[in-house]
This record gives sequence, C-alpha cells and structure tokens, in this order.
Amino acid sequence: MQNWQRVIWAAFVALGLNGPLWAAGWDMPTPYGDTNFHTVNIKQFAKDVKTGTAGGLEIKVHSGGSLFKHPEIKNAVRGGQVPIGEFLLSRLSNENRIFQVDSIPFLATDYEAAKKLWSASRQTVEKLLDQQGMKVLFSVPWPPQGIYAKTKLGQVEDLKGTKFRAYNAATEQLAKLAGAVPTQVEVPDIPQAFATGRVGAMITSPSTGANSKAWDFVSHFHHTQAWLPKNIVVVNKKAFSGLDPKTQEVVLKAASDAEARGWKASMAETDAKLKILKDNGMQVHAPSDALMAGLAKIGETMTAEWAAASGADGEAIIKLYRH
Repeated sequence: MQNWQRVIWAAFVALGLNGPLWAAGWDMPTPYGDTNFHTVNIKQFAKDVKTGTAGGLEIKVHSGGSLFKHPEIKNAVRGGQVPIGEFLLSRLSNENRIFQVDSIPFLATDYEAAKKLWSASRQTVEKLLDQQGMKVLFSVPWPPQGIYAKTKLGQVEDLKGTKFRAYNAATEQLAKLAGAVPTQVEVPDIPQAFATGRVGAMITSPSTGANSKAWDFVSHFHHTQAWLPKNIVVVNKKAFSGLDPKTQEVVLKAASDAEARGWKASMAETDAKLKILKDNGMQVHAPSDALMAGLAKIGETMTAEWAAASGADGEAIIKLYRH
C-alpha cells in the first residue's frame, strides 16, 4: 500500500467511516503468489462469498504481498486498514507462545494429528485473536516438514556432528537435541552452503525442496512430517458485525468450505511435490522406526518446554490433544 493510501485509510478509520467503505467491498491482502495453493483456495472462498451474496459482498484478493507485506497483514486487519487477511499463524509466536503450537517439532506428525491439534487449540487461538478485535474464519496447513541430508538417516544419532541449517530458535534447539551443529544459513545461500559443506542437513517442506530444486545440492529426503504450520484467515470483528445476518452466514459457510478444501489441497500439494523430488532423482525415504523414535523423544522435550513457557493455556491444549 502506498503512503497516500495509508493516510487515507487511517483518516477514515479515525473518523469511524470504515464501515461504509467495507460495505462496498473488502480488500484482502495475502502473502503468496497466485499459483500458491493457499491463494487459489482463498480466491475460491472470495468467489463463493460473491456468489452466495449475489454480488452483495465482493472480496478483492491482493496476492503476493502487493497490498501489505506479510509481517504487516495481521496488524492491518486488527487496526481496520483492511477488513480481512491471511498470514502464517506461527509468525505471532513472539506475541504469545500459543500461536507457535502448530510448529512444535514432532508433536503432530501427519495430517490427521495436525487436524486434532487444531481442534484442541482453535478455541484458545480464537480467544486470543478475539481480544485483538479479530475473528478467525479458517486455517489451512502447509505440507509437513522433512529432513534433507546428504546421506540416508537410520537413526537420530546419524545427525551427530552434522552441520544443520537453523533459521529460528526452534530449529536451533532441534539441531542441538539431535546432536547436530546448528548453522545459520539464509535461503538464497542454501545451495552453496550444501555444495561447500557448510551444512549437511536441513528441515523444510517438500514444496520448498521442489521449488528450490534441492536435488541439485542434496540427495536424500526423509518424510518425517515434523510439523505442519498453518496459515490463518481472520476478519476484523467490526467489519464482520457490520454485515447483515444472512451475509455473515454466507461468509461463515464459505470459510468452512475453504478450510475443508484447503486441507485436501495441502495433502495434494504434498503428494505432488514428493513426486517432483522423486522424478528429479531425490531419494525420498519413509523414516525408519528408529529414526522416528529418536525424533519423538526430541519432540517430547520441546513440547514440555513449550507447555511450560506458554502457561496454563498451553498445558490445557496439550492435555486436550492427547486425550
């Protein structure tokens, strides 16, 4: 958004005039490009809303960070600069550790478990965002995270001493618990880091591996499904309450459909990207029982640390998830 647009938005919000503007149509910023499965799903959501309201509410999707950059989207919705938006939920972990729940390594290690974890945590996530003036509409996971390595891993001990790419506190802790050496490497530098031996392993999704042509610099992928981070779509509560009851019902129905469709799309994305890895010579492994057992122990440690840091709400989520 240009500076002059921001000024105009701020003026309307300050004057309480955002309601009539929203009624004419909703601008929706999203972080990813038009071909990303999240964006495709959101555009269908917008189409369903337009159809269901006979054009009474039109949502214009601004993809690829073209209206607001990813780090700005949540606060843009909260502050009323836009009525609706999408962002990665775990980006908010600095605000509250609860938002990190779907990115705890080896807590939920497949789509079924991830769905159960979302069910266990959704009410708490909704409560926290509600306190900031936002209503959760739906959430869709990314493909699960797996381990790329130069050699096949039979057990966690095989990572001992390996230089392991770490890009945040959680992946640094994961590397340390696995006996690896956490090494900071930015995304553009990954191919060279592998080629020069600066790193020997990393954890990321099949999508990232396929998009970065990981087969050019690493030969083994272990489909560990370490965690399934989610994107979330939220709407400004004032904007939503400004809709008539029938329109609200249409939006909620479209959101429910988008969540169900999005989870299926994520599974299809995983299968498609795994096939691309295989077709380009990457050796894709189902992790051995020994490897998963060792990774599960790391997950237990990191889950306990997360629960202790996130307080009663976090402990309640884990208890409900494991019930």
